[in-house]
Amino acid sequence: MTNQQARPKVVLGVSGGIAAYKACELARRLTESGHDVRAVPTESALHFVGAATWSALTGHPVSTEVWESVHEVPHVRIGQGADLVVVAPATADLLAKAAHGLADDLLTNTLLTARCPVVFAPAMHTEMWEHPATRENVATLRRRGALVIEPAVGRLTGVDTGKGRLPGPDEIFEFCRRVLARGPEGVRPDLTGRHVVISAGGTREPLDPVRFLGNRSTGKQGYALARTAAARGARVTLVSSNSALPDPAGADVVRADSARELREAMVAAAADADAVVMAAAVADFRPATYAPGKIKKKGQEAPAPLELVRNPDILAELAARRARPGQIVVGFAAETDDVLAHGRAKLAAKGCDLLVVNEVGASKTFGSEENEAVVLGADGSETAVPHGPKEGLADRVWDLVAARLAGE
Repeated sequence: MTNQQARPKVVLGVSGGIAAYKACELARRLTESGHDVRAVPTESALHFVGAATWSALTGHPVSTEVWESVHEVPHVRIGQGADLVVVAPATADLLAKAAHGLADDLLTNTLLTARCPVVFAPAMHTEMWEHPATRENVATLRRRGALVIEPAVGRLTGVDTGKGRLPGPDEIFEFCRRVLARGPEGVRPDLTGRHVVISAGGTREPLDPVRFLGNRSTGKQGYALARTAAARGARVTLVSSNSALPDPAGADVVRADSARELREAMVAAAADADAVVMAAAVADFRPATYAPGKIKKKGQEAPAPLELVRNPDILAELAARRARPGQIVVGFAAETDDVLAHGRAKLAAKGCDLLVVNEVGASKTFGSEENEAVVLGADGSETAVPHGPKEGLADRVWDLVAARLAGE
């Protein structure tokens, strides 16, 4: 097999929206990471980014018509040979055509012949995204196994702001990479139709306007859980606490700072969730009082003792008052010694279905790109996940969650 044949083949569809320029960066990321990329723009897309740009970025000729190079049958061959098709941006018009099986150009023909995972990254004004026709088209595509990424919230064209912004090219790339990593299973994502809620990061408990009690969590494991869940078809709500990471493509992100804010956000989001994963590092205690002004040093005097009070136990509360029958609750336990013994005790105390137990420290887990853990089940099961990328642990957790949801 030649190197060219060994490279995963990705079709990058581009429809006619202002966000088409962002797809140039996506094409670059895909090609530079070893994928064989072929851009298939619509005629409208070429008004925003010309054919010469797509050819230069991918190394392949560009056409919008089924009538060019007819002897090669491009309207059939391109889709048949792809390992992944991603449409970014996907306009409301393109989503409607795909949902109804229309095929009036090369891209829509390619979508009909593709038998690989298909990803749509919508971009449009909020009113268009929220229109019942668009929502029905998206539901139809998802029901057929396509992955439709939730658009981001932010600045749109002109002065408008809202949901409908194309996610960042880097995050779409990560989404596509996760779908490709799942191989043929990506055609039938096992979390399609499921709503999952994930917490990530570390809470901060304020002492005064400039100081807080916090922890070392960066949110990388929780964000990995969000990315992998989205790539498996789930609707994802990510409650992020003090993480500087970019929003994962396909996740609705809610911000929370303190443990009490995180609790409020998680309880609200869990109301219609099929699975809830508490991956955030939540402070067990907070200062009993908050100083409205900066606490000053007073000469050589020792500081006053810091009085702490307990924060709510969010994981135990979510497990005890499940918002719907069959809801799966997953916790994380960061331990520094006697990891499994403490984990088993915590699993029993919290009442969750699964508990991911890992050893942490100044140079372990927090801030790292890798992790290892043992996933303890309320049914007595123990699943060891060896040292590796945090996305690998995330996928293993979703394997266990998906299996339990399937047994409802």
